[in-house]
Amino acid sequence: MKIAAAIIAFALVFTGATAQWAPMANDPAAAQRIAWWRDAKFGMFIHWSLASVTEKGDWAQWSEQIPVRDYAKLADKFTGSNFDADAWAATATSAGMKYTVMVSRHHDGFALFDDPGNTFTSVATSAHRDFVGAYVKAARKAGLRVGLYYSPLDWRFPGYFFPDLYRASAEEMRAQYHRQLHDLASNYGPLDILWFDGGANEWLGFGGVRFTNGQWSARPKNEPYKGAFSWNDDQAVADLKRLQPSIIINDRTDAPADFRDREGDAALGGFENRYPWELCTMLAPPWMYVKGAKPKTPDEVIHLLVSVVGRDGNLLLNVGPKPDGEIPGDQVATLKAVGRWLKQYGQSIYATRGGPYLPGEYGVSTYRGNTVYLHILDRVHSSWTLPLLPAKLKRCSAIVGTARCRQAADGLHVSLPGPSRSVDRVVMLLVDGPAADIQPIAVNDE
Repeated sequence: MKIAAAIIAFALVFTGATAQWAPMANDPAAAQRIAWWRDAKFGMFIHWSLASVTEKGDWAQWSEQIPVRDYAKLADKFTGSNFDADAWAATATSAGMKYTVMVSRHHDGFALFDDPGNTFTSVATSAHRDFVGAYVKAARKAGLRVGLYYSPLDWRFPGYFFPDLYRASAEEMRAQYHRQLHDLASNYGPLDILWFDGGANEWLGFGGVRFTNGQWSARPKNEPYKGAFSWNDDQAVADLKRLQPSIIINDRTDAPADFRDREGDAALGGFENRYPWELCTMLAPPWMYVKGAKPKTPDEVIHLLVSVVGRDGNLLLNVGPKPDGEIPGDQVATLKAVGRWLKQYGQSIYATRGGPYLPGEYGVSTYRGNTVYLHILDRVHSSWTLPLLPAKLKRCSAIVGTARCRQAADGLHVSLPGPSRSVDRVVMLLVDGPAADIQPIAVNDE
């Protein structure tokens, strides 16, 4: 009883965990491997699996403490009767997204692909379908880059919670991880992203349960598991990259990562151009479907996307299809509206980098070539004074409407006459050299 209570207490804290800080990849091909992703900027996360049937989110099994045997019976209801991978892909492209990442297996252990060594899959249960295969085919046909989310952990294995006490169970779970990852890398053609979750030493022992000196206690925050068991991530990822040489991975294993991830709106953080990073967050919380959950408005998504890209990151925005596989109509409507905005303003988002002006009350900036894009998110004022650009300003214009700019001794003066009707007004500054040569410029807002 005490052990169970301790685990539940730690779980409440652990569900808010963010990315693991694995080392960054520094091999000769790293920059080339990630280049397309840095240009893409905007992707769709898709959380849909057995937990969707509960309509209580992706952690329903844990939060509701549903016994493993009872939870497995939900597979009888998980048929994907309205699953349409082409519709998913069409929604992503209409939103202006360039890549997608679908959950192939979440922490509950239910796989949306075939696994001859495991019957807890969508192929071996009532759906009798390989949803991963259909998704990959549809995304490729639509011209999207293809990613898969995969969680090595599995709540069905006691060895996950107590890897030292139940070593055989932990090793069986690890064998499943290596086998399934190998199959995913072997059976679906080229994959662009493997988005890990739930692995690495930080997660072992459920991110905080340890037994020392005869007492159960919380492992200190950010202290990794130090027991004898290992996921052997280096072996699993080496096999993955042998089969998929161009694939990129995030930082939630102990293997070198191609990009870091920040999780949730509150993790937006500051400007960072030393390494590739991504904000993953929800269009409508939580990650998996909950009936009646309200999505962000188009303006909220645009503001978030611009804020991320101006900080030199990517946005991976999640949708949670209903238990039958259909993406809720209000989520689709929001995404289509964002796509219409991107058709007009996409030049200031795609294939840009964040800066040179750092984020401030005015908004953020991006650049490409000799053009700096000021994203004016301030809807109160009509004029702003920014620090001087260390370059000659050749032209100033707005993507929509009129902009006026003037370089003076006290800074760059920018004005946008007329009322603010857009969540983001974009001013284009053409300078006399590559904007990439301009070092980040701090903006000291009054």
